[in-house]
Amino acid sequence: MNNQNRITCIIVDDELSSQKVLQHFVSETEVLELKQTCINTAEAFKYLQLNSAVDLLFLDINMPKQTGLDFYKSLQHPPAVIFTTAYPQYAVEGFEVNATDYLLKPIAYERFLTAINKVLNEKALQPKQDFLILKENKALHKVFFSDIAVIEAFGDYVKVHLADKTIVTHSTFSGFIEQLPTHFIRVHKSFSINLNKMEQLSGNQIQISGHKIPIGQTYKSKVLKALDL
Repeated sequence: MNNQNRITCIIVDDELSSQKVLQHFVSETEVLELKQTCINTAEAFKYLQLNSAVDLLFLDINMPKQTGLDFYKSLQHPPAVIFTTAYPQYAVEGFEVNATDYLLKPIAYERFLTAINKVLNEKALQPKQDFLILKENKALHKVFFSDIAVIEAFGDYVKVHLADKTIVTHSTFSGFIEQLPTHFIRVHKSFSINLNKMEQLSGNQIQISGHKIPIGQTYKSKVLKALDL
């Protein structure tokens, strides 16, 4: 991937083990480019003053001398931020400063990817972002929204049905569909579809890219409204 299309980031965390986990996750994620790892907010502030702006901070909250929250509030032109911490009680305050996401340690890579996809979809960072990064087993897939026909709940996983294959990725169904653009609509407790690929509506069933998807009773009025029916 061209470096100009990557999200530049720095890690700010006083724990070596946490630094290594985040460094590994960043190295495994093609859209990210790590610029610096800092052990405290003073190092981070110095880096931001002396170098060109970065797109994203991975910022630990509970650090000595100055918390990540206080540091972030002090920045005049703050980049996007994903807070990382072992203390869930900080979550509410983290979102009060418009954090993109909040990762609770120990961080799973699937959860990390969900946070990165949120960054990708923020208009201020990527106004024309049109894809997701999905993990299936040990492989990463770049999936364009335009290629997705159906999203299906599958226990602790989600099935993403494309024209030529299905990707099974670890995610909650509700969390996954929150990342989708507005031309996706939930039609059932277990299904969301790409309206641009819909072929036929018959009774309580939608035909789309070779799939016949049921329309749940509680979703029918919303579906008909989306179709101007």
